[in-house]
Amino acid sequence: MLFSHDTKADALAACPFFEGLSRNELLEIAKVTEDLEVEAGKALTREGQSGSEFFVIVDGDVSVTKKGQEIRTLGPGDFFGEIALLEDTPRTATVTAKTPLRFFVLTRQAFRSMLAHQPELEEKVVAALEERVRATSENV
Repeated sequence: MLFSHDTKADALAACPFFEGLSRNELLEIAKVTEDLEVEAGKALTREGQSGSEFFVIVDGDVSVTKKGQEIRTLGPGDFFGEIALLEDTPRTATVTAKTPLRFFVLTRQAFRSMLAHQPELEEKVVAALEERVRATSENV
């Protein structure tokens, strides 16, 4: 394990759609995530392809591109892929590691499994995620 559950809970707390959760609820989510490291140049998502993971960057930077044009750089504390937790839609951008990258992922399967055991979490998170999805699709 690269990151402590506390480190992950802190990072998750910074994500707007998890802001209504208690520390214990954030720790529960942290327990079902996976820690990963990749080299610079590795694509984490590809525009137009299906995805089922939500990513939180701990160390390093990624490039976010649409139609081959860089639209932003994300770094430690940033996150992406949250729409994939709710629905199976094509990725809206390609995300590539610019530097060696350390991050953790929450898969849709792990997320849904956790929500099935903790229905009170579902209401809080899904409402916030749906709001973010709506805001994201309005900005496209």
